[in-house]
Amino acid sequence: MSSPRHHAVLFDLDGTLLDTAPDFVTAINPLLAARDLPALDEPQVRQAVTHGSAGLITSAFGLAAEHPDFEPLRQGLLANYRQCLADRTRLFPGMTEVLEALAEAAIPWAIVTNKPFEYTAAIVERLSWPAPPRAVVCPDHVRHTKPDPEPMLLACSQIGIAPERSLVVGDHLRDIESGRRAGAVTVAASYGYLDADEDPVNWGADHTIERAEELLDILF
Repeated sequence: MSSPRHHAVLFDLDGTLLDTAPDFVTAINPLLAARDLPALDEPQVRQAVTHGSAGLITSAFGLAAEHPDFEPLRQGLLANYRQCLADRTRLFPGMTEVLEALAEAAIPWAIVTNKPFEYTAAIVERLSWPAPPRAVVCPDHVRHTKPDPEPMLLACSQIGIAPERSLVVGDHLRDIESGRRAGAVTVAASYGYLDADEDPVNWGADHTIERAEELLDILF
């Protein structure tokens, strides 16, 4: 293996590092069934869940955040999700090989996500990793979330690596903007949870990948 071009990798969580959509399917469909509404399949959930629990409720029920039923439904979704959040969640295909290569090269990696720490920590604890993340940065830890650079800068500080020597990987424009504003090299993950009309090529990332294992060609 050649010498690494980057000294740390910062991953977004949902839709980049982990395929979490199957557990959101489990969490949302009982709420739909209770209202005699049709169930959502994984492709539908993948498109909506990039916008978090609020986005999933809006997509599933067609409700604006101001609707009186919106917040009770969102809390019901989160309660269901707590019970299943690592049942079917898995690393994306090829990501195990990427993390194994990072471990072999002694390159630290981190999770930088807009997912609250309560859920992120539970998932990290329950899954098996070739090597654990060196840092986990969630909205609970910063004043400003992605696309602000603060989460990326905090992760780099915790790892002890300068941002410009880091690689940021994400499946949303906010990930790329956050990484770019922090001074890192950015990678758009086009295999992730994208809106139907989104093209990651337009995000201005330094690289775009269609499969996780393509990161190896960027790293080494």
